[in-house]
Amino acid sequence: MTRRSRPIPQQLRIGVDTGGTFTDFIVAFKHHQISFKIPSTPRAPAQAILTGLDYALDQLDQIEDAQTEIVHGTTVATNALLERKGARTALVTTAGFEDVIEIGRQARPDLYNLSVVRPAPLVPTELRFGVKERIAADASVIQSLTQRELAALVKKLKLAEVESIAVSLLFSFANADHEKRIADALEPLGVPVSVSHKILPEYREFERTSTVVINAYLAPKVSHYLSELTEGLKRKLRRQDETRLRIMQSSGGSISAEIAAREPVRTILSGPAGGVVAAMRVAELADIGDIITFDMGGTSTDVALCKGEARTTNEAQITGLPVAVPVLDIHTVGAGGGSIAYVDEGGALRVGPESAGADPGPACYGFGTRPTVTDANLVLGRFAGGGLLAGEMALDEFRAAAVLDRLAEDMSRASSKLVTREAAALGVIRVANANMEQALRLVSVERGHDPRRFSMVSFGGAGGLHAAALASALKIPRVLIPSFPGAFSALGVLLADVVKDYSRTVMLTIETAKSGDQSKLPRRIEREFAAMEKLAKADLRAEGFAPEQTNLVRLLAMRYRGQSFELEVTADADAVSQFHQTHRERYGHADEHRAVEIVSIRLRAIGVTDKPKLKQEKSFRRYKAKPDRETLIWLGDKRRKAAVFDRENLLPGAYFAAPAIVVEYGSTTLVPNGWRASVDGWQNLTLESN
Repeated sequence: MTRRSRPIPQQLRIGVDTGGTFTDFIVAFKHHQISFKIPSTPRAPAQAILTGLDYALDQLDQIEDAQTEIVHGTTVATNALLERKGARTALVTTAGFEDVIEIGRQARPDLYNLSVVRPAPLVPTELRFGVKERIAADASVIQSLTQRELAALVKKLKLAEVESIAVSLLFSFANADHEKRIADALEPLGVPVSVSHKILPEYREFERTSTVVINAYLAPKVSHYLSELTEGLKRKLRRQDETRLRIMQSSGGSISAEIAAREPVRTILSGPAGGVVAAMRVAELADIGDIITFDMGGTSTDVALCKGEARTTNEAQITGLPVAVPVLDIHTVGAGGGSIAYVDEGGALRVGPESAGADPGPACYGFGTRPTVTDANLVLGRFAGGGLLAGEMALDEFRAAAVLDRLAEDMSRASSKLVTREAAALGVIRVANANMEQALRLVSVERGHDPRRFSMVSFGGAGGLHAAALASALKIPRVLIPSFPGAFSALGVLLADVVKDYSRTVMLTIETAKSGDQSKLPRRIEREFAAMEKLAKADLRAEGFAPEQTNLVRLLAMRYRGQSFELEVTADADAVSQFHQTHRERYGHADEHRAVEIVSIRLRAIGVTDKPKLKQEKSFRRYKAKPDRETLIWLGDKRRKAAVFDRENLLPGAYFAAPAIVVEYGSTTLVPNGWRASVDGWQNLTLESN
């Protein structure tokens, strides 16, 4: 008797990116992809996702037997940290080191500022508890941890009524025995416990403790949010056993919701990371070389420079607090479509960082009462007389004009000169662009990169209106606007693989190699990597990845002996030469006769996911596109005619000249004078300077 094979179930994959103003969706099912936006619900962020899921399910047929995977870029951790609305957190550390998170480092970012105010620690003095124990750097026990000490600690924490606990003992990365015992003793308290040997088993006491404290501070809120979202998904989806929820990490890979709930510190730059992943993929397909990503949303703008690959760093700071887990090297400024414009006490026009967000939103959305960047663009005619979301969301031009009139009055009083509504709007755009230009210069010029050798990949709901002007300021020759720019980060989370990062501090010295000899890595490195790889394979297997879907990348954090910080290179026979070359590229010099230290070994375990297919039109002819209509817009201090194109009508091979506006669902693109536009085989809109 022949056994009938069970049909392979269809897979429904949904990418979700929660922003300050909109929650973006990309849905991939069979050969279909749909993109849409839902207004964010800041007070209950899960609600917008569940509303969007209802809409997605209504648009699709034959999904009863579909396996569902939802990959989510979330701002819950980010907002909780920025707004200081995390849990009441306690810190448990080695006696005498309770104030490490307050002492910090000697380095001063504002060297000549005599009025610097450092960010307050997330854990106040009264909630820092030292335990009498001591482990040495070589992992030996100097002072044992007693049961009496443990009992006293549990009693103190119970009386303190804390909601979360961070445990970071001295040299626990070398010997985690005492941390494990403390974690076991605290379990009956019923609150989340974050331990440093699991979150970040690396040296540097301040950065490690800060990272674990942030994790503990965020854990209850993120865990509650993900639990609420998971329950909501169960109510919406029939095949609950076939539903997976993954969360985007700051490092550019996703993890399961269970891990994200335990280690929320890995999700702080969750949404922006998705945009960088998608930009790298689109740039690779379009073969445009190195890129600078420009992601302008409603609340903020995120930029990153990607030379060959998206760079990660272990030296990030969020609101002045170190986060030492791997994150994509993204710089964020408080400039977005919802950034509020005002005249300060000195009479200067300011834009941001305060944002109107989703509630009340810009004035033109119908509820806001203060002028924003979006209102300025509307007054200048740059939405071509239409609304947002393909006309689904009307824009209130009269309300926008009214708030810009009030701003113009404030500017007139400050300058003692008459300022018109349009002049005020142009001023708002110039100031916002200056803020974003500064961010772009920081990741390029200030790090020794010539922006003229890069292309800009612009996305986000507001990106297309500002990209060409910013590219002109930095002399970037090409701007690429991909398909689905308004929901591009949602596409990125679907393109991301599952990634797990492991690390261990080893502190091994490689002596200088003789001329002509190749320095060899110590044998201990192979043993340490083998142990981490065994754990990584088991973790990915538990996530449902077969061996052929698993990639393991070995990395080394290296430095010259005596240096304070490391550079990351691939762990292979050529690692030492790689380090010298990387050091030369980063700092302009290298010393090949100096001893090199391996500070930490790191393993990146990748579970390769199914990715949505991006379509290419291989054969097409160039043709001059005819505008769908014309409109009047303000460019500089003059009102000019501009052609208006509906992007869905632009086929591969289309080209047209400036000035022009391209409208589409979720985004609008301005092609100013000095630029020309075309559409490539991947449906990317490419802007090039004349």
